[in-house]
Amino acid sequence: MDPNLMDHRPVSGRHRFHRHRGGALGLLLVALTIVSLAATVSSLALFTDQKTVAGNAFTAGTIVLGVNPATALLTASALMPGDNINGTLVASNSGTGALRYAMSSSSTNADGKNLATQMTLTIKTVGSGCGAFDGTSIYSGSLASAAFGNSTPGADTGDRNLAAGTNETLCFRAGLPSSTGNAYQGATTTTTFTFDAEQTANN
Repeated sequence: MDPNLMDHRPVSGRHRFHRHRGGALGLLLVALTIVSLAATVSSLALFTDQKTVAGNAFTAGTIVLGVNPATALLTASALMPGDNINGTLVASNSGTGALRYAMSSSSTNADGKNLATQMTLTIKTVGSGCGAFDGTSIYSGSLASAAFGNSTPGADTGDRNLAAGTNETLCFRAGLPSSTGNAYQGATTTTTFTFDAEQTANN
């Protein structure tokens, strides 16, 4: 028979089934071989080591503002025009971090005579001593509005700085001007000085 006249009849369904089954078995064998190899690799022994770094302790720092005296820095019971009264205040930082501080004040006016607005206040650094009152001026003006620095966060003009474990002396002088008239006879007022501190690091 002429080989070019080969039988081209369609392959029967059974033959196709055998071909597909053979291919599937081949793929299954390949997959099982890969799984087997992976299992073998994962079961190999490995050298390992581990170290720890313990004792990482942390403590937050502190700022601790102190003022001495804490009350009655300036008192007078019978002020006359032209009189002055002196007071010495020590501001300290007993904390572990540097601080800056500011001062504000408030005064009473129960009798309506406004003695605080009539009185003056001057604050200076210690200089050669508060008795000499020759230091650098920090504030000079009405007792009613006595202040230096600013209590808002951040460095402000007039703020005072204290390193950890240090202190400074401030000299106060309150006065009743010689020009004070009869309207202020017997007038009274009480003033409170408030000191606010904040950290200087990262601020």
